Amino acid sequence: MKNVHLIAACGVGMASLAGMLKEKEFRVTGSDANVYPPMSNQLSALGIVLRSSYAAGNIPEDTDLVVVGNAVSRDNPEVVETARRGLPVLSMPQAVADLFLRGKEPVVVAGTHGKTTVTSLLSWSLFALGADPSFLVGGVPRNFPVSYRVGGGPHFVIEGDEYDTAYFDKGPKFLHYLPRIALLTSIEFDHADIYRDLSHLKESFRKLVRSVPRDGLLIASADYPDVVEVAGEAKCSVWYYGVEPGCAAISGDPPWRVILLSEEGEFSRFHMVRGEETHDFRLRLPGRHNAGNAAAAALALFRLGYEANRVAEAFAGFQGVRRRLEEVGEAGGVLVVDDFAHHPTAVRETIRAIRARHPGRNVTAVFEPRSNTSRRKVFQKEFAEALSGADSVILAGVFGAERFSPDDRLNPKEVVASIKANGRKALYIEEVDRIVEHLSTTSRPGDLILIMSNGGFGGIQGKLARALAARAGVRPASGKTP
Repeated sequence: MKNVHLIAACGVGMASLAGMLKEKEFRVTGSDANVYPPMSNQLSALGIVLRSSYAAGNIPEDTDLVVVGNAVSRDNPEVVETARRGLPVLSMPQAVADLFLRGKEPVVVAGTHGKTTVTSLLSWSLFALGADPSFLVGGVPRNFPVSYRVGGGPHFVIEGDEYDTAYFDKGPKFLHYLPRIALLTSIEFDHADIYRDLSHLKESFRKLVRSVPRDGLLIASADYPDVVEVAGEAKCSVWYYGVEPGCAAISGDPPWRVILLSEEGEFSRFHMVRGEETHDFRLRLPGRHNAGNAAAAALALFRLGYEANRVAEAFAGFQGVRRRLEEVGEAGGVLVVDDFAHHPTAVRETIRAIRARHPGRNVTAVFEPRSNTSRRKVFQKEFAEALSGADSVILAGVFGAERFSPDDRLNPKEVVASIKANGRKALYIEEVDRIVEHLSTTSRPGDLILIMSNGGFGGIQGKLARALAARAGVRPASGKTP
């Protein structure tokens, strides 16, 4: 089996799988409804030809295997053609498991928040420590040119997504990943399009926890009572960590306490403490939540036999993840930062972290409701509270608003009114170009504009950086992860 065709190849996971297959000398073809950067550029550089739009003729005659992305429906013309020809079909997670995880020791990073950061940090650390790891991340670590690696070492670090797998498999992706070590960073309600409520979501995480073998390990955050509850069903050992002073009480061994010491300059400093044992770390990422993310990665590395001082050296070299507190540029004293935050907790912690890293800056939060949960009313109150952590807020139009009934859809005007009631400035500006025009004319030196969306947001990041540079009469200055 050497010829593989990917349906919906431009998603991050599918494009990464394409690159991994190419490294293993498979011949790879693919298609997508729209072929778009950055993944189209990544695939083109690998010599993988993509067809734009779906058609039965896109599947080569000598195809041995078809892999489908989770956005593909059963009436897709290429799915229909695959069935007509009797070709084997796998979901992306199952293909990863069958072709790459067998014979490895998978380390699966799961949870509502922090998956991409923890997966990236753990992957980089194993690489820096000489372990030659494989990894698959749902973003692009800044230490690497792409979001995947096929290494010769025993460890495969993979981001475990709780979203559904494929049109023929509605279970979560992470149930395919065969964890020897699982990390559970958090559990909060999300993905309102596929989960009825928090209990429904927790059932998926229970299945993950129960899938870790007795001689494996679960690393779990004690900051979330629902994580502690779910972790109680593990048949393996459980190591807990917590950032919050009042993290959940755990029977047996106490959790590792994570204490953020400072966020001045380029690095944050934090302790990990348990009993008489204390370890110090430096990290380029700001925020308590990132100290917690790093602690989870550190515990996995401890389990794999690495001493704390070597882990600390690796952490100090971590450059972060693209679109996670990533500095887009600065012009005229106005700094633009981009982040993937799309859940109220992530929005709150991102604003808190950026304030700590840049004290004295006037922070304007620009938020696009784009995820399937943020576009619904389910977190309308929580988004207003989280966004009120900024000095001023601009709420963009709800992406694809027409897909939701008015009764179900987030109401941006009501969110803006709630933010104003909290004593903050707030505007609802539906269109990206109007947001750029407003910010480029009203921003002042010392301002920080924090853009948050889990999608492209109409290219606002680059548009705003260019507009600010034009106003200042300079070329856009590219930044780095703060």
